[in-house]
Amino acid sequence: MWTQGWRDRVWSQLDGEFDLIVIGGGITGAGILREAARAGLKAVLFEQGDFASGTSSRSSKLVHGGLRYLRNAKIKLTSESVHERDHLLKEGRGLVTPLPFVMANFRGDKIPGWVFGVGLTMYDLLALKWNHSAYDPAGLRGLVPQLSAPDIASGFRYFDAQTDDARLVLRVMQEAAADGALALNYARVDGLLKTKGRVAGVAVRDLAPGSARTAEVRGRAVISATGAWADEVRAQAGGAALSLPKGPHRLRVLRGSHLFFPWSKLPLTRAVTFLHPKDGRPVFIYPWEGVTLVGTTDVDHEAAPSTDLRIGAAEAEYLMDAVRRVFPALGLTLADAQSTLAGIRAVVDTGKSDPSKESREFVLWNESGLLTVSGGKLTTFRLMAHTALRAVRLALPEHPVPRRTMRVLDPLPPETTLCDLPGDPSAGSGQGLRLRLLGRYGAQACHLVDAAHADEMTAIGPSPSLWAELRWAARTEGVVHLDDLLARRLRLNINLPGGGMSEMGKIRAIVQTELGWDDARWAKEEAAYRELWKRYYSPA
Repeated sequence: MWTQGWRDRVWSQLDGEFDLIVIGGGITGAGILREAARAGLKAVLFEQGDFASGTSSRSSKLVHGGLRYLRNAKIKLTSESVHERDHLLKEGRGLVTPLPFVMANFRGDKIPGWVFGVGLTMYDLLALKWNHSAYDPAGLRGLVPQLSAPDIASGFRYFDAQTDDARLVLRVMQEAAADGALALNYARVDGLLKTKGRVAGVAVRDLAPGSARTAEVRGRAVISATGAWADEVRAQAGGAALSLPKGPHRLRVLRGSHLFFPWSKLPLTRAVTFLHPKDGRPVFIYPWEGVTLVGTTDVDHEAAPSTDLRIGAAEAEYLMDAVRRVFPALGLTLADAQSTLAGIRAVVDTGKSDPSKESREFVLWNESGLLTVSGGKLTTFRLMAHTALRAVRLALPEHPVPRRTMRVLDPLPPETTLCDLPGDPSAGSGQGLRLRLLGRYGAQACHLVDAAHADEMTAIGPSPSLWAELRWAARTEGVVHLDDLLARRLRLNINLPGGGMSEMGKIRAIVQTELGWDDARWAKEEAAYRELWKRYYSPA
């Protein structure tokens, strides 16, 4: 797909006029690019960092209906999310997986347990399936033996879903590319081109090492899906001159942080959710990719938007308070955490004192020909894409209105299910391994297996990722820097102790050959990754 030399090939195709230019390579931008390609549009996407390097690799990894949105009477948002969750579960099997939940209610909670019972009933009615049950404290401990808190009053069991957010972005992006769309990471949009006062293209600069390329790319429609950076792009379009209630800034940038524990220290087989004792916000603790995730915080991010962020000390303590609330007998401390992850997301700023009460619904703004898509959530990216394409319909009069199909991900060709995936106890054998690879790599899964060297269909340490995946990602998935590979193509920065430093020798043997890096380039990339992990992902 994106093998050596792919960047040169894409840059050589940037002349002429595109039907659509998408700025931003997260799940929103990827979804818009995919639906544009389905509609037959000549489309290109530019991302200033790596694909999914912003919010879309730093989310809570949940594909869910948003049960908590019912508290704010967001019936339409919840209904859409529930149905999109079910489509993703069906089409993304192996990548989007069911996750059983236990909701624990405590004596003294700000919201009584019966309110959640009503909410779950509405949740199931929207999904047209009865999927929850009520439990007393003994019943909850039967489901989750680690629940040792003495003041649990009642609870419920229900189901949602989880995913590897970065891999979902990559699969959607790659399916768009297979359908003729172009996508470039490390391609920064430095400015907007205008014709008669309206946005008509972008000025792009290549940020890949050793490159000084620039290009002016013309587009009949330009969509900004830049998340927390959207206000910066809007200002270039003339948003700063508009008469807005809060000037050019319409977005509120929030930071969400997570802790990850080795599964051996916090061994859960299902998610546990409850209200935080400090502020009554919902907190989730659940197994994910070989580790246990605790999240998330929701605080204002006062600094300039940045991809790489550090969890704050107060946020870490907030999450540890949550762990101690439900699992006091485990005696866990912050020193037991294996890694951390922090990211920013943008919501529409309505001035609420509590950032958690800002709406998560997405919005569209059309300013001088630039369409900004902002807000929303991972689960509903397809709906956002359809709405955005309809909004630029007038700029593309000869193209039919894109149909709102129910397809999210491409179906797998029949022969893909027949490829030989040898079972291995350390990586998950038989159908489980097959399903994981098909979900993550789609139609490319069999080619991944064919490319694997001897003994590479085995797991990398305690991670569920395979050495064969490392080789395939380095060879075909547009890796520019080592952290692209270890933090997003695979999630070794989170689910391996020390971010995978102990495996660096074998990683080098595979990666250096596949990427054609000389010893000096490898040394530079390894040093940069070590510093990045220590500064932003380590628990220390």
